[in-house]
Amino acid sequence: MAGKLAGGAGGLSDLRLATDGAQLFAGAARDMLPVLADWYRDVPATPGTRLDRLGAFTPFLAAPGPIAELASKLLGRPARPVRAIAFDKSPDANWALGWHQDRTINVAARAEVAGFGPWTVKQGHLHVQPPFTLIERMVTLRIHLDPVTPDNAPLEIAIGSHRKGLIAEPRIAEVVATCESRACLAAPGDVWAYATAILHASRRSASAGPRRVLQVDYSADTLPAPLDWALTFGDPAFS
Repeated sequence: MAGKLAGGAGGLSDLRLATDGAQLFAGAARDMLPVLADWYRDVPATPGTRLDRLGAFTPFLAAPGPIAELASKLLGRPARPVRAIAFDKSPDANWALGWHQDRTINVAARAEVAGFGPWTVKQGHLHVQPPFTLIERMVTLRIHLDPVTPDNAPLEIAIGSHRKGLIAEPRIAEVVATCESRACLAAPGDVWAYATAILHASRRSASAGPRRVLQVDYSADTLPAPLDWALTFGDPAFS
């Protein structure tokens, strides 16, 4: 992976979302950990579970919950969760993900709207690529259930890459090489906030322990009708 990699508490606490594209909020989800641990215990073990509904997470992730409040503060407008994925990386389910930019959103139903496309289906969930300005106005929060150490596949980010707009895939390696990269270490209950548009990657874990992370995208935007966000706040469900 290209770029200069840095980590450690001293190199992470100085990051700010607006300028760097990431910011650590230590212990911000500590009160949510028992609910998150119960959820992981009850669902089938899979590398990534896309949630249809927030269920028991609603008091934390939807307004006026503390995680939604954090997202709204970061975006400067009332925000709602629009996609949630529960990752469970372990020795039995281990993978690497190369440098990339998140470019799609999860919507409830397909509709032809100018500027939205192409369409894809991910694990049965309908996604579409919106105008990239919408992605640039979003924030992604990662809620950590387990310690994330240098050998436990921390998310790696290319500092400042969120300010470079939509990056063509053939140029991603070139852009990463010009940025400083950071490995985002975490303790249980920590929340990492990322500009959704930031270039990021993840290596295979070299740890014997799990790395369980709930990743939630937030937006303050209403989609143009008839498009609508897919994630709802009802009873628990997963796919």
